[in-house]
Amino acid sequence: MKSAHSPHLPLWLALILTLTMVIVVRETAVVLCQMAGIEKAANIVGLVAMFVILMAWRLLKGLPSWLTQASNTLLVDSGFAFLPVSAGAGLLLFALGDELLGVMITMIVSTLIPLWGLALLANRWLNHAANTDSTTTTEQKGQP
Repeated sequence: MKSAHSPHLPLWLALILTLTMVIVVRETAVVLCQMAGIEKAANIVGLVAMFVILMAWRLLKGLPSWLTQASNTLLVDSGFAFLPVSAGAGLLLFALGDELLGVMITMIVSTLIPLWGLALLANRWLNHAANTDSTTTTEQKGQP
């Protein structure tokens, strides 16, 4: 990756430029998807387009430090956007009344079963890799 050579921009300007870039790419995707008749795909098309643009920019020229700084700031501060949603979901859960226990058990089980399956697969994969490595090491030690 090439180093990023860019003048140091103030954070407020970097944030405005980053948000402008995101909005322009997304709205362009909305217009293109409307023209193609697939309005519901606009967000994913915009996401993929932004990914391709940033990867090409990174490989050809290197990402400027202001873009990295602004995106990190937005990422950290965007967590606060989910607080009202979480609070609303919590209020709705407690409004379930007698069904709360069933919903909570369903949520816990539906989370734990995939995690358990993933853990089993990871354990099997890691043990297989460890056995392969030890066999290869033993074979190499036996050679003159």
